[in-house]
Amino acid sequence: MARPRRSSCPIAFALDIFGDRWTLLILRDLIFKDKVYYEDFIDAGEKISTNILADRLKMLKQEGLIKSTPDKNNGRKIIYSPTSKALDLIPMILEIIDWSAKYDSRTAAPKEFLEMLKKDRKKLARQIRSKFKKSPTNP
Repeated sequence: MARPRRSSCPIAFALDIFGDRWTLLILRDLIFKDKVYYEDFIDAGEKISTNILADRLKMLKQEGLIKSTPDKNNGRKIIYSPTSKALDLIPMILEIIDWSAKYDSRTAAPKEFLEMLKKDRKKLARQIRSKFKKSPTNP
C-alpha cells in the first residue's frame, strides 16, 4: 500500500522514502558493503535498533527498493538485495560520499575509492551496479 505523499515536490517525494537517519545507511550496506542478512545490518556499526531496522526493511520492500528471498542454505534466514530502483540511487549516493569526504576530515571512505570517484564516477557507478547483475538474487 502506497504511503500518503506530502506534496508533489520531487525532494519531498525522495525524503518521504529515504529521508530518515537509517534508510540510506541500509541501502549503503546493501549496495556498497555487501551486507545481505538482517544480522549484518544490526552489526553495521551505527547501532540501529531491531524494531527500527525491521520497520525500514519493510518500508524499503513496500517502496520497491529491496527484495527478500529465503537463503537456500538456511531456510530460517532471509537474503535482502537491492532492486534496480535502489541501484538507480548509486550516482546520488556517490555524490553524498564525495561531498562528505570533502567536508569531513575523518571520513571512513577509503582513499582508493575516493580517487576512483574523482577520476571517473560514471565508470565507478557502472562497476558497482554490475556486481548485482551477476547476482542470483538480483537478475
